[in-house]
Amino acid sequence: MSAAPLLPLPARPPIAPATPRVDVVVPVFDEERVLAQSINRLHRFLSEGLPFAWRIVIADNASTDRTPEVARALAGELTGVEVVHLPRKGRGRALRAAWGESDADVVAYMDVDLSTDLRALLPLVAPLVSGHSDVAIGTRLAHGSHVVRGAKRELISRTYNRILQFTLRARFSDAQCGFKAVRGDVARRLLPDVRDDGWFFDTELLMLAQRAGLRIHEVPVDWVDDPDSRVAIVKTAVDDLKGVTRLLMVTSVARFMAIGLCSTTAYALLFLLLRAVGLGADTANALALAMTAVANTQANRRLTFSVRGRTHFVRQHLMGALVYVLTLGLTTGALSVLQALAPNPSRALELAVLVAAGACATVTRYVALKTWVFARRRRHSADNDPERISSVDSLHLPAAARPRP
Repeated sequence: MSAAPLLPLPARPPIAPATPRVDVVVPVFDEERVLAQSINRLHRFLSEGLPFAWRIVIADNASTDRTPEVARALAGELTGVEVVHLPRKGRGRALRAAWGESDADVVAYMDVDLSTDLRALLPLVAPLVSGHSDVAIGTRLAHGSHVVRGAKRELISRTYNRILQFTLRARFSDAQCGFKAVRGDVARRLLPDVRDDGWFFDTELLMLAQRAGLRIHEVPVDWVDDPDSRVAIVKTAVDDLKGVTRLLMVTSVARFMAIGLCSTTAYALLFLLLRAVGLGADTANALALAMTAVANTQANRRLTFSVRGRTHFVRQHLMGALVYVLTLGLTTGALSVLQALAPNPSRALELAVLVAAGACATVTRYVALKTWVFARRRRHSADNDPERISSVDSLHLPAAARPRP
């Protein structure tokens, strides 16, 4: 008895991938005059020009005029518009609340005045939806941007970003452009560590992303300054500089200072030991500095400036030795002055003078290590750190979250 022929299974329709969703947050404070016009314009643009599912979230942070009523009316009239109310002011606070509650694949925000040309929105979010990048920012300071604004704001913006690049080693060009997007999973990972709730929120978020090894995509934008901007330039600048100082102190400078404290303690003990066995002050100083200099350079190489691997290891230590020569010159000169003033100083006084001279050399040492010894290799090492690369790869979006053709 022959077996019955196998019949082919009926073809199943392919499973359509889920459409990625983008949440566009618009933080507002006392914007009753322009809110309706801006949201209607944004709604039309998204309806006609964005090939993803989307939602507009108006984040009202403690408005004192009719902004909440206007926002609720817009949410009732327009599909895909929602409102979040916060009892306290702060752009960062508004974004934290709206982004933190979102389950979208990509969360974005833009200023309510729509100063940035909306045609840059798709280039902003597409690399995040595809998984190519993790954070995307509009930039007014890159080649290809077209910006219309006064000389004062232009100078402040460029100066602020130069400060970030010099002090925090920022590798993005424009921290404060009100046109940014983040992958949803990345935002949920970064937000708990962002402390600022005001205008510095953007900078802190970007620095956290950079330090995590995440990929920051920049989009040159066309941008026209809003003459009715409510930003208090002086207060915002002061708050931003306070934020820069906070980030600086908890990172490389703090590590450098901790290493310096340990190095100085070891140096002091070695100096006293060498003096106790009969060596002269100059000889004891030179030997104690030499013995701690190698360890100091290696600790700063690894911990302060995050340089790993053996590439240029010897050259960097030789360059560090030149920095040691500078410290030796300062401390030897200080000893000479002391001996001229007091021919037979106590060892405690010798040590106090040497530590004070070494402290004066600390700032010069940090600048030399940062801008000369480890400047070029630090960036290369960070970009090729396998731990950072794996942390980025673990955040890729699933294949289903690809942009539609």
